[in-house]
Amino acid sequence: MDTKVIQLRELTTDTEGYLQACSDSGRPLLVELPNKRVLAIQPVEQDDDLVNELIANNPAFRDMLARSVSSPVKPFQPAVAQGKSK
Repeated sequence: MDTKVIQLRELTTDTEGYLQACSDSGRPLLVELPNKRVLAIQPVEQDDDLVNELIANNPAFRDMLARSVSSPVKPFQPAVAQGKSK
């Protein structure tokens, strides 16, 4: 399976577009952070066993899910590293 790798600044310019493309293609998206760490974003099907397993067997995940459902949606705000300029 192909994996797309992008820089964080690319994701922040068109977050919805990249996430929609990731979801539509089924391809994982790797986001390289300024400190060279990498995060993976991967589409999960609604009926995916992983999600069901997490809900059934992971109390921390259930708590996080409950907090997420009960809280308002907040826009993504990337942290600005102190002492570093763009």
